[in-house]
Amino acid sequence: MKSRGTEGRALDPGHLRVAVVGATGLVGQTIVEILADRAFPLDVLELVASPESVGTPIPFGAQTLRTRSLDTFDFASVDLAFFALDTELSERHVPEATEAGCLVIDNSRAFRLDPAVPLVVPEVNPETLRQGLARGLFANPNCSTIALAVVLKCLDDLAGLKRVEIATYQSVSGAGRAGLEGLSREAGRRLNGLDIEPDAVFYGVPMAFNVIPQIDTFEGSGWTREEMKLVCELKKILERPALEVNPTAVRVPVFYGHAAAVHARFREPLTPAHARAALAAAEGVRVIDERTPGGYPTPVTHAALRDEIFVGRIRQDLDVPEGLNLWVVSDNVRKGAALNAVQIAERLVKILI
Repeated sequence: MKSRGTEGRALDPGHLRVAVVGATGLVGQTIVEILADRAFPLDVLELVASPESVGTPIPFGAQTLRTRSLDTFDFASVDLAFFALDTELSERHVPEATEAGCLVIDNSRAFRLDPAVPLVVPEVNPETLRQGLARGLFANPNCSTIALAVVLKCLDDLAGLKRVEIATYQSVSGAGRAGLEGLSREAGRRLNGLDIEPDAVFYGVPMAFNVIPQIDTFEGSGWTREEMKLVCELKKILERPALEVNPTAVRVPVFYGHAAAVHARFREPLTPAHARAALAAAEGVRVIDERTPGGYPTPVTHAALRDEIFVGRIRQDLDVPEGLNLWVVSDNVRKGAALNAVQIAERLVKILI
């Protein structure tokens, strides 16, 4: 079946058929939870996973659904599919789905930098959704990119963002279930005085009680792929190709919640008070910025299992009035992946119904 194209796109609110592909993974299961929590208007939900995981029971509201095989799934049977697969599998199966007429929201990096595919953060660039209807494909950004795009867009609108220095402190859930299991195993052995065998998911470096200045593979330039995702994706989402982005991505021994220290330089002076007020009014953002012990967000105290993006430590650059420093924290599995994908779908439903 050929793709239905823009003219043929329409969703029936009474018979909306949805699939979650990669439903047994950390992000896939969270998408299922959020669809139930937000009462997404679907009539049928199909859970799709690898052949090895067929039949896995997954709760959906009051129901328990079982997974079907990706290798034999007919994407023409659903209207919308959330893909929570690795890049290689997305590259293979997403075209099958779109050719079958299915709208796809893909969480991998496979199509993020394709000029014809919208890279969407609904609070920032929802207008790009219509551009993706002809192909039926929409990309979900990197987990750290999403939170930073929301915050930086707000500040860019105030004073014109010129350059941003970013150091991310990313939890092990960013490496999926294997990351969570690896840190749990290492920490348990360390606390019991036992030797550990470093996990391959952390590049053979001990993760427990350590920090690792590498996420994803190194490129020839010396930058990691994770760092370059921040550079390229922020420029695309903010529609600022000349924006200067200088990142360092670090893995830390935290289970859920990514954090980032941000040093932003603007074209015009921007006071902390002005920035604080604008961020407090921004959709999806919560400011916690008290100059007292604990008066700032952390992954454990605020972000984990929460949907908001938290901002604190907002302060003037020591040298120039055009600079601000701030601290950004969010749950990387929820807002950094699953929730953002569902919010994209919610916007699509409004457009197409």
